[in-house]
Amino acid sequence: MSVINEKITVHTKGNTDIIDITRMVQNAVYKHNLESAVVYVYAAGSTVAITNIEFEPGLLVDLPEALEKIAPVASEYHHDETWHDGNGYAHVRASIIGNNTMVPLVDGALQLGQWQQIVLIDFDNKARTRNVWVQIVA
Repeated sequence: MSVINEKITVHTKGNTDIIDITRMVQNAVYKHNLESAVVYVYAAGSTVAITNIEFEPGLLVDLPEALEKIAPVASEYHHDETWHDGNGYAHVRASIIGNNTMVPLVDGALQLGQWQQIVLIDFDNKARTRNVWVQIVA
């Protein structure tokens, strides 16, 4: 068994910026010409998430609207009382979605559904540069 690590850098706008990183992940994986592996995609940070969605205009509106109902930006958060950075909602949202996903590589192809993309969501209240780790276990 071997482990390969690839790093992807993503520049975001923050404020629930949803970025399709599927192609970047595919490029990181496919350059190794593997047939079978487990691909783990992880974003470092406590206000960022990695998930799978259908990256289409309706969901790019629906998902932020749903998260606003669950963890509204304008609510009071104990985190903000401690750090005074105004991003308590971002920590809650990122915790709910999580910062990783796993995709099997079978017959040399990532096994994503027809309408499934890997996305990074930056919830912080400012633009950020995010590091995404793609770990391939073959």
